[in-house]
Amino acid sequence: MTRPETKVEFPVTRLFATILFSLTMLIAGPMASANDKYASIVVDVKTSQVLHDRYADAPRYPASITKVMTLYMVFDALDAGQLTLDEELPVSYEAAKAPPSKLGLAPGSTIKVEDAILALVTKSANDVAVVIAERLGGSESRFGALMTVKARALGMENTRFYNASGLPDTRQVTTARDLSTLAVRMMDDHSGYYDYFSTRSFRYGSATYSNHNKLLGSVPGVDGIKTGYTRASGFNLMATAERDGNRIITIVLGGQTGRSRDAHVKDLLEAAFQAIEMTAPAAPDLRTRLAFQAIQDPSGDAATAFANSLQLEQGSAMGGE
Repeated sequence: MTRPETKVEFPVTRLFATILFSLTMLIAGPMASANDKYASIVVDVKTSQVLHDRYADAPRYPASITKVMTLYMVFDALDAGQLTLDEELPVSYEAAKAPPSKLGLAPGSTIKVEDAILALVTKSANDVAVVIAERLGGSESRFGALMTVKARALGMENTRFYNASGLPDTRQVTTARDLSTLAVRMMDDHSGYYDYFSTRSFRYGSATYSNHNKLLGSVPGVDGIKTGYTRASGFNLMATAERDGNRIITIVLGGQTGRSRDAHVKDLLEAAFQAIEMTAPAAPDLRTRLAFQAIQDPSGDAATAFANSLQLEQGSAMGGE
């Protein structure tokens, strides 16, 4: 996905622009280190326009959003006839001992491919991720290498995978921009399977597992896709929503809590649809800045909000964070 060029023209003097830039750096600088886990990006799928981004190219830990790539590999295998939805996948000792979140599969048991898909989407089951990795890659480490090769083929130039679950590994990194690319390719390449990501709950054995994505059913138009959390990553969410034929992808990484992350994603989605639907006689880039002007960084810090407003007034002078 090509990042569009932003051209903004405002009647400001060079001196005023320099002062504005300096003030922004002084105010925003301390906040950049206050939450070095945070990153976000908002993309209009129809136009491929990046409507908003913060630290979108900075390396971050994907946590369980990793499982979106794991599922992309599963859907590839289904399309190629290498898997079937009713195939029973064997559970190894290595898979069974994966730490939570998990289904608690016993070594020597099996799980159907379709159940495995639903377990990853809803419960974010780490034992199931290993089961899939071993089936498609022979081992989880080899599967991680195959995931990385696929990521490069999709255009995710700054992503490396070493496991199928997103469990902590300091080598396993991505960016918000790369994850937006993955979301687009998932919908484009595997639209026939995308409805799995809107599954609200999944029953397996005697237990029912609710989807960790709490925006499903609570924010109009949201129909996927995946949450994630580790201590190192913070609270992550890849979300998509469609309204009136317009689809938005929002990635937020490094939220301080699940609730604040969800609220921030909701705010970004609403701003995006507002920018698309705004009928004011202004250029599209100006409408976009107006729509996002009220959005604060998740810290809620007043200085950050002020810094954001300065950046919005300057347009692309900061180059995008």
